Amino acid sequence: MIKMIDIRTNKQDEIFQRLLDRSGMEDGNIMGTVGEIIENVRKKGDRALMEYAARFDGVEISIENIRVTEKEIEEAYDRVDKKLVDVIGKAKQNIRDFHRKQKENSWFSAEKDGVILGQLYRPLETVGVYVPGGTAAYPSSVLMNVVPAKVAGVEKVVMVTPPKKDGINPAVLVAAREAGVDEIYRVGGAQAVAALAFGTESIPRVDKIVGPGNIYVATAKRMVYGYCDIDAVAGPSEIAVVADDTANPAFVAADMLSQAEHDPMASAILVTTSEKLAEKVKEELEKQASRLSRKDVIAESLENYGAIIITESMEEAIGVINRIAPEHLELCVKEPFGLMGLVKNAGAIFLGSYASEPLGDYFAGPNHVLPTNGTARFFSPLNVGDFVKKSSIIHYTEKALREVKNDIILFAEAEGLTAHANAIRVRFGEG
Repeated sequence: MIKMIDIRTNKQDEIFQRLLDRSGMEDGNIMGTVGEIIENVRKKGDRALMEYAARFDGVEISIENIRVTEKEIEEAYDRVDKKLVDVIGKAKQNIRDFHRKQKENSWFSAEKDGVILGQLYRPLETVGVYVPGGTAAYPSSVLMNVVPAKVAGVEKVVMVTPPKKDGINPAVLVAAREAGVDEIYRVGGAQAVAALAFGTESIPRVDKIVGPGNIYVATAKRMVYGYCDIDAVAGPSEIAVVADDTANPAFVAADMLSQAEHDPMASAILVTTSEKLAEKVKEELEKQASRLSRKDVIAESLENYGAIIITESMEEAIGVINRIAPEHLELCVKEPFGLMGLVKNAGAIFLGSYASEPLGDYFAGPNHVLPTNGTARFFSPLNVGDFVKKSSIIHYTEKALREVKNDIILFAEAEGLTAHANAIRVRFGEG
């Protein structure tokens, strides 16, 4: 069911390569299909969206019903368990409190007489959020994508989600209202991404697109980057657990399964110094998976992308982690805070046996939109800064510019840009 790898005697390159090859982003057929959809939406606007809704979703949409109404959102509250509505509200508050601590302010500094430099922070004006509408609905992702944007000060958040014959999941609509979404449209797939990037008669063009989606959505986001910004091209979910002999094997296995159930391409890896723990976790994986509703998905995920890796030391274990650069990292060890200092690459780090990964997915407050496929080497979790742009501020008086004019002229002429040099000279009657 899951591979046992003892890197004291075996090479680890195979599993790393399997993890990196999971994204499927270079599939030429998918890119060709998505490119055609994007071009069609650019040319035909809403008409293309209607055609694709009928073709891909089996749902008829029109100009009159493409936007979700206030009445539909109000009715969603009546269809969702009041206890869930309350939990969504609590989670929203935790997410908001955490992200408020990330806010930065514009600043100005008088460097010397006549020189003022600074940086001006401004929120993006319009952001689009993609919400999947497939076999599972994720109101938690609505909160994680929308709340930081609103904390940053984004004026308009536009949400798109695939149309369904029985309507949009009511919990998703409740989460959208609680988080502060301004407009919701029943459009999904690559066509929804194109609509957000270029605008249609009904859907406004946005400055940035965030949110998870299938391979077609992810490919579309990558292809429209440059016309607007995107959060990242997300790959399948992943978890890595570092555990010593003090860890509870049932806890470790349960958390690994929590990610394996996402997708057949999801990855769950245990790295441990204890052969005894490794065997017990393997037993727990099989026992717990057998009674879970998505056991078939879990079995495929663990078979193809799961592993239990045995190392000589904790330092070696963290070396494996830094190479994997996992989306989620759990440190189920006796002294997790001490070990944390060795971690260089991870999206979110969960410390101790009671900081279970689903705590971060739903409730704690830090964002669950995290770098995948090894991109934690250079990407960060979604945050308030992703919804802000910065402008540099420069002010010099005549006296301050006079003191440095010859340096600027020399630099400009060294690059052969005489008009640059001239722009300085004319201010001092030297042009």
